[in-house]
Formats: sequence, C-alpha cells, structure tokens
Amino acid sequence: MVGGGQGAFIGAVHRHAMALDGQFELVAGALSSTPDKAHASGRELGLPDGRNHGDWQALLADELRRPAHERIDFVCIVTPNHLHYPVALAFAEAGFHVVCDKPLVHTGEQARALAETVARQRTVFAVTYNYTGYPMVRQARDMVRAGELGTLRKVVVEYHQGWLAGAEEAAGNKQAAWRMDPKQGGAGGAIGDIGSHAENLVSTVTGLEIEAVCADLGALVPGRQLDDDAAVLLRFAGGARGVLTASQIMTGLENALRLRVSGTRGTIEWNQEEPNRLLHFPDDGPARILTRASPWLSEAARAASRIPPGHPEGFLEAFANVYLGVAAAIRALQGVAPANAAHHVHPGIADGLRGVRFIEAVVASAASETKWTPLHPGRAAQ
Repeated sequence: MVGGGQGAFIGAVHRHAMALDGQFELVAGALSSTPDKAHASGRELGLPDGRNHGDWQALLADELRRPAHERIDFVCIVTPNHLHYPVALAFAEAGFHVVCDKPLVHTGEQARALAETVARQRTVFAVTYNYTGYPMVRQARDMVRAGELGTLRKVVVEYHQGWLAGAEEAAGNKQAAWRMDPKQGGAGGAIGDIGSHAENLVSTVTGLEIEAVCADLGALVPGRQLDDDAAVLLRFAGGARGVLTASQIMTGLENALRLRVSGTRGTIEWNQEEPNRLLHFPDDGPARILTRASPWLSEAARAASRIPPGHPEGFLEAFANVYLGVAAAIRALQGVAPANAAHHVHPGIADGLRGVRFIEAVVASAASETKWTPLHPGRAAQ
C-alpha cells in the first residue's frame, strides 16, 4: 500500500474491505509522504521492518530486488490525487498489478499514457469506484441490460454531502485541505471527488456513453479555488438525456447518492443510504421493492451478498466486492479460475480514463460561453 497511514480515512477503508473475505495480506508499504510517519504507520499495522518504507520509490526498488516469487502481487494506491499518476505509472511499467483510488489521475493525457502502459504490460488495473460493488447496483445494471426498462430516455443522479459547508480546509482538516488544493486535488473539486462516482454509477448501470455536457460549477464557500457545487446536463449517444448534480455544501446531508434511470417500460431508483433496496416502477404493474439477497435477483446481485436477506450490508461489503473482482482477475492471469465467475467484476483502467475525460469536459464547459462541450472533440453531439 502507498499512502493510507496515520490520520488517513480511505486507507483504512481499503484495508478493512480487503480483509473481509480473507483474500489479501498486507505485506509491504510506504504509508505516508513523511518518512517518520510512514514508518510509524507501518509498525502499527505490523509490517516487518524490511518492507516498511519511508517512500514509494524505496518500496518499488525493494520489491524489484526480490525474487519474483517473493514480490507483492499488487500495489494499492490511496494517496491524494496528485500522486496517483507517478506511483501508478512506475509500478505498472515495472509489471505490477495496480489498484488505485479515484479519480484516476489529473489529466486525460496522463490517463491515456497509463492506459497504454497497462495494455502493453497486460496487467490488472482496478480503480476503486466502490459503489459499483453494491448488490442492488448490480441488480439495476442487469435489469437495464435485460431490457426490463425498455429504451432508456432519462437518467438523474445526485451525490450530495454537507461536510464542506464551512471552510474546513482553513480549520486544519487535512482531508478538506488537499481536496480543495488544485495542485493536489486536480482541476475539479466536488465534481472530481464525488461527481466522478456519480458518473461511474451512471455508466455502470446504464451502459450509456456521455456524448456532451453542459455544466455549471460553483465555489460557494468564499476563498475556494475549486468547485464545491456542480450541476451538469448530460447528452448520451442515442438520444437519452440526463442530469448530474454533485455538492459538498448541502448543510446537514451526509452521503446522499441517488440514481434514477427511466426508460419506455419503467423506472428504477437506488439510494446509497438505503442500499439494500432497489425500487422498480414498471409501466404494466404496481411498484416493487427489490431487496438484497433475494432468490429472484440476478446471479451477479446474489453473488455480491454475504449474509441472508434482512441483515443490512453496506459500504465495506460493497468495497470488498470490488476487491473480490481484483483477486479473481489476478488469479485468472496466474491460471487459477475464479470460484464464481460473477465475482470477476471490477472497475478498470477504461473506467478511470472515462472518468478523467468527464471531469475535464465538465470543467471546460463551466468555463465556456458555448456550454455544450463534447467529451470526444470532433464527434458531433445529437
């Protein structure tokens, strides 16, 4: 693991998720950009001194010195965004499998270079869009793919939080400070941090390609350089339309991620704060509430559950499902077939690349008087 040491939120989440199914063991790390803190963090987690490093360069060099059978299987990158690219590129070029937090990198050019490296090395590369691991998200995806909603017409996704309603970055909140710093967080604030999750959720469930965006970004807390509030109109290839909103200044809200997908035969709705239920509104019958682990769900949805119906599963279990996909993909390259093919699913380098393009297009649209901004310049939008 690179990053995720003392005081970090997401590193511990990754470790908890990896531990849930007994598939992984943390054996080496460079857990902070400060060597003393990195070593202290590693000692707390029980890393041996010989694999507890002060920086990621030392970690990589040490692994390359070891015989192939003693090396790590993959590296997990949970640093602030500006370090994703150099760390991921170096490990990918060295032939290691990589798991990287989102958003993937700062620029489309970096994302393309990384994708080319992964393709050349034929390694596994996962991006932890963890909401795709929820059983009912996988059920929603399978219902769309099976045509249960008919031809898709409208998608509405919102991701609203209130934790940045005040100037947390000026009050010493480390998580807020790097997210609101363009040098560390990238070109997008809320649109990069949580809007990227919303985009990925839409793409995963619907399979639709965003063709163009019309965006309004705002920094509503005085003094901020990056957006803390975003509203984006979406045009999809094929004619469907959508709305994406992402805000971190909606006072009192916690983690309100909600998706609605509507087609000619019905609508589905999923709410991350009540993740074990999927609402279905068909055009030819009464509304239905589908629940996690029920026998009539799709194979992928059932495989993503660990305990019987009625016992809530949530954030860590969904994260763990992404890691089960990583384990299956790595073992497949090692010649070991996964126990359940439905586990062989994880967001990959293509998802990361698409997410970076989306952020760039939204930022460009917000700064433009023309507004409608294609994600693929040169391709006409409908």
